[in-house]
Amino acid sequence: MKADSLIIDADVHNAIRQQADLLPFLPKVWHQQWTESGVGVYGQYYSPVGVMRKDAIPDTGGAPGSDPLYVVKHHLDPYNIDYAVLTGSGVLGISLHADPDYANAVASAYNDWLIEYWLKVSPRFKGSILINHSDPVAAALEIDRMGSHPDMVQVIMSSAARSPYGQRFYHPIYEAAERNGLPISVHPGTEGKGISGAPTPSGYPTRYMEWHNILPANYMTHVNSLVCEGVFEKFPSLKFVAIEGGIAWLPHLMWRMDKNYKALRDSTPWLKRLPSEYILDHVRLTTQPIEEPDDPVQLLQIFQMIQAERIVMFSSDYPHWDFDNPKLALAGIPREMRRRILGQNAAELYGLQSTDSQVRKGADAG
Repeated sequence: MKADSLIIDADVHNAIRQQADLLPFLPKVWHQQWTESGVGVYGQYYSPVGVMRKDAIPDTGGAPGSDPLYVVKHHLDPYNIDYAVLTGSGVLGISLHADPDYANAVASAYNDWLIEYWLKVSPRFKGSILINHSDPVAAALEIDRMGSHPDMVQVIMSSAARSPYGQRFYHPIYEAAERNGLPISVHPGTEGKGISGAPTPSGYPTRYMEWHNILPANYMTHVNSLVCEGVFEKFPSLKFVAIEGGIAWLPHLMWRMDKNYKALRDSTPWLKRLPSEYILDHVRLTTQPIEEPDDPVQLLQIFQMIQAERIVMFSSDYPHWDFDNPKLALAGIPREMRRRILGQNAAELYGLQSTDSQVRKGADAG
């Protein structure tokens, strides 16, 4: 594997083929509930274009993204993707279920299923440990249970929450993640569902387009909270991955936080540096859905403002409708920056920077 050709997709959605697949890993007391209601957290926004690509339906049937061998054939091989970081499909809402015991059990079952059904199929698949962030103590135990698995490369939870992620309520999660050398990642899609409350400070948008447009506001909330609450001082090796939340909002947030810090720093005496410095050292973003200004130069300027060659990672969002092709998504970006975004930044974050790693097609099972 040549470093200048490394491609790591930081957001691939693997789906559960059928509800019954999780039952062998789930305590029997929860079987009926899982069979009848699944994650049990539903939204109200209708997408006229759907959510999944129709051409991603496996040859053997089932939901898009539900067959690991088809994902290799349909996505990894055609684009020469070396690693795919699996982020789940339809499971992140488990943190927003009203019953924490059920949510904890489903998260654990999903992680065991992920290892058995996906990570054993190909070394090109890397897993994300699903947790129920509404029960941080149980979530920390789950991170410790799964954290030593060599193919689990991060912890994942929904970006929707009852309170901003910097608050001390969540710190057991970060302590466990740091202890296991794993980044924390969040992914959108559950805003306004379950116990999370309204998706905006002013309530509920009317339609899917409005809801989809405003998702970065939630990411701004969490990054602002993580920095201002001193999470990165308390957990100095922790990294936070904002998946599928956009990019162009970050310069504005950094400027605003730095400006206000100069006047209001007495309210956050634990901070030893400018907020923007914590962000650049600890926060990572993924490209999809990347903003698309009429003038491509403007996007490059934003990339330069946030040092994208350090903090941005490529993601396709496969098999969702707004999928990005790695051969086209960063066409206007300078070669060295593009190289780092396509693979090197993720390789360094996830510990995948091995030139002798057996990740090519010949190593795939089946």
